[in-house]
Formats: sequence, structure tokens, C-alpha cells
Amino acid sequence: MQRCDDALYSHSNNRAHTCMFSIILFEPEIPPNTGNIIRLAANTGVALHLIEPMGFELDEPRLKRAGLDYREFAIVSTHKDLQSCFHSLGDPRVFAVSTKGRTNYNEPKFDAGDAFLFGPETRGLPDHVIDATPAERRLRIPMQQRSRSLNLANAASVVIYEAWRQHGFIGCN
Repeated sequence: MQRCDDALYSHSNNRAHTCMFSIILFEPEIPPNTGNIIRLAANTGVALHLIEPMGFELDEPRLKRAGLDYREFAIVSTHKDLQSCFHSLGDPRVFAVSTKGRTNYNEPKFDAGDAFLFGPETRGLPDHVIDATPAERRLRIPMQQRSRSLNLANAASVVIYEAWRQHGFIGCN
């Protein structure tokens, strides 16, 4: 799998597969979170995949404001369902990030082509999606005992930066 340096500046969804990693947002609900993750994708060279239905339109002003002017530098694709997303990515190794996960996000060795799946902000990934993911690929981000969850954009940042770190921050200047 190649880095997506050249694809980073392309609007073509056909080139999203060249990115080292992918973030998949399952039915995202809050525009500013997705906008922040667009900015994360642009700055880390990952592809962002959005699974419908979404709780907003891609031209939503709050999404644009959170993403600033990074949309033109990010590879963002939408998919009608999770299976079509997986198929478009060539059936990647998927890690589901959830408070129900048992493996700390920093334990696996991530490979180029891996995808990180995050659930909707108000309800997380549905049980059937978590159950379809092998137990060792159900990741959690450690938190204080009384905490419920991190903000979606923060959680995506934690995981993507760990995966990128493991690969020596390839493409970083």
C-alpha cells in the first residue's frame, strides 16, 4: 500500500485506496465532529469514509466551519452502507473503536491498509457491527472509570496518530 501524498490533493474518490489508513464513520450525526475529522484526514493523509444515513448534509455550514478549508485537501467518500464501504476498500482489516472494546488502541501492530471504524456520537457502534469484528480488533481508548466516552474527533485523532506513529510518520515534513 502506498502513501497517499499525491492523492491528498485530489478530489477523486477513486484514489482513496492509496492512503495508508482509512477512518470510517458509521452514520455520523454531528457536523462539527465530521468537519474536525476532515481536517484530521487532510493533515494525516488518511481517507475518510462516511456511512449513510448521516445526520447532516455535506454542505452543512457547521461542517464547513469545523473543517475550515481542509475539505479540498481531504479524500472523503460516502457509502450507502458499511459493506459497500468495505468492498470499495478491498475488504481491509477493520478495527472497531468502542467503549465496549477490550484491546487498548496502542496494542495491535497496524498495517498499511487498515481501517478504523467509529460509531455515531450519541449511540456508538451497534452491537451487530461490534460482534462482526474479531475480539482482538475491538479497540478501546483508556479513560477514567467515571468517564463515558471521548469526543468522536478526539478519539479518531488518538487512534490515527498511534497508527501513523507506528509507521514513522511517513509523509510528514
